[in-house]
Amino acid sequence: MNAVLIIPNCNDHRKDTNIMKNKTKQNTNGNSKGSHSVKVKFEDPTATSVAIAGTFNNWRPEATHMVPLGDGRWLKVLVLPPGTYEYLLIVDGSWLPDPLAKKTVPNAFGGVNSVFDVPNGENLPDRKI
Repeated sequence: MNAVLIIPNCNDHRKDTNIMKNKTKQNTNGNSKGSHSVKVKFEDPTATSVAIAGTFNNWRPEATHMVPLGDGRWLKVLVLPPGTYEYLLIVDGSWLPDPLAKKTVPNAFGGVNSVFDVPNGENLPDRKI
């Protein structure tokens, strides 16, 4: 499976991921005050199963399945405390880095992991990372 970088306003036959985050007042999954929601979006018109595995869930894809929205779009909202997180997308059983990740790090398997940061702060604006 190839990851394709999408340029805005291209046709709908594409794969696209992005992560957005904003401060949340929720305190779920045992996370401490100051946790932020991280919205993970993925797009692939041929995908039948998408999950996320990373340092936030001990690399267990079965713990974080994305929700299909239709038309090849997938979504998952995570609530995470401040920190730096590595992750990969599992699309139909294939482990893939996020093609739109702004940061990556080498992994022990000869590939790369995507990286995002959840910053400290009380008044964080919504923003794309």
